[in-house]
Amino acid sequence: MTAIEKCRYLAGFSEQPGVITRTFLSAPMHGVHQTLREWMEPLGMRVWVDDAGNLHGHFPGIDDDAPCLLIGSHVDTVPNAGAFDGVLGVVLGIQLIEALIGHKMNFGIEVVAFSEEEGVRFGVPFLGSRALVGTLTAELLATEDKQGITMAQAIRDFGLQPENIRRAVVHSDRVLGYLEFHIEQGPILESRNVGLGLVTSIVGQSRYEVTFRGQANHAGTTPMNLRRDALAAAAEWIVKVEEVAKGQPGLVATVGRLEVLPGAGNVIAGEVRARLDVRHPDDYTRLHMAEVFLEAAQGIGKNRNIGVDVVTLMDAHSVACDTDLRNALKRALTTSGYEFHSMASGAGHDAMVMEQSVPVAMLFLRSPGGISHHPSETVLEEDVHAAVQVGLAFLEQLEMSHG
Repeated sequence: MTAIEKCRYLAGFSEQPGVITRTFLSAPMHGVHQTLREWMEPLGMRVWVDDAGNLHGHFPGIDDDAPCLLIGSHVDTVPNAGAFDGVLGVVLGIQLIEALIGHKMNFGIEVVAFSEEEGVRFGVPFLGSRALVGTLTAELLATEDKQGITMAQAIRDFGLQPENIRRAVVHSDRVLGYLEFHIEQGPILESRNVGLGLVTSIVGQSRYEVTFRGQANHAGTTPMNLRRDALAAAAEWIVKVEEVAKGQPGLVATVGRLEVLPGAGNVIAGEVRARLDVRHPDDYTRLHMAEVFLEAAQGIGKNRNIGVDVVTLMDAHSVACDTDLRNALKRALTTSGYEFHSMASGAGHDAMVMEQSVPVAMLFLRSPGGISHHPSETVLEEDVHAAVQVGLAFLEQLEMSHG
């Protein structure tokens, strides 16, 4: 199978018939792991699953004790997803090992399929990569999903042992770096008619849960001037977020999720939980604007006699890709004869977490139509071929520098 065919095959492992939905350690993940194992082991890779549900495939170097290069991405999805976000990065790692035809480098190569990156099931992203850098804490393991199942219990239900999470932590002195292939998830490369993008940095992002607490009441008997409508307050705030964000260059701010209680058409909303996502290349600007948005929520709440509570879900600083690895990747692109565009990533990736422990580099592949997180998400065969060729040239660059 080609890389594209492999991605589409893995898309068949889903929680919902007819659409691609695969959340953290859901039952279909067993099928993904088994399939990846079947592709890896014939290539001479040693395969195992750590206790955060990350699948590893290790291809040894000439010396079994040599340090290794990590190549990976995530294999979970958003609801009703496309077939390539995350998964393509894992498949391309396997394709590189296959293209080596048994040739061993002076370092090992370990392909990692992260169990979770999207934050769908527990509202917290990057669970797989957090485990590798040692930040999947006991507090996070106690987080519950909508069914009241804790993260720790989900791990047990999958047949793993959460008390052994620490064993997943990478030893940075044994790792040369981390390389992630990923679809761009945006329109920039296509607009420039370029298939590959050299990622220079990943923007910082903040995520919050903002809860508006009013008073549920009968929609027909409660006069408009006596209402404490949590949904109306949330709606006013959402429009304010959009207006302010449009006036700040480089800033993107999104309220992408609402939970309305009690959620009946004939009942005034008593409580609304909203998720705010704020991103900007400059961390100071991001944090300042996030504060502006949260203060706006408090002000709207005060004017409407609505209580407002805020919980910080994520505060990830912007990450610069490692200079040496980025230069090696740039040389690989140049020597392979492919045009590329240097760019920052507006989306979060496992690389931004892995950077806490090891040097990181990223290569983007063009997203036709700029579409991602949607069933029509796709990738071009010519770009996949180019990415493999550049990946092989990158391995040669790395071997020369670590000879």
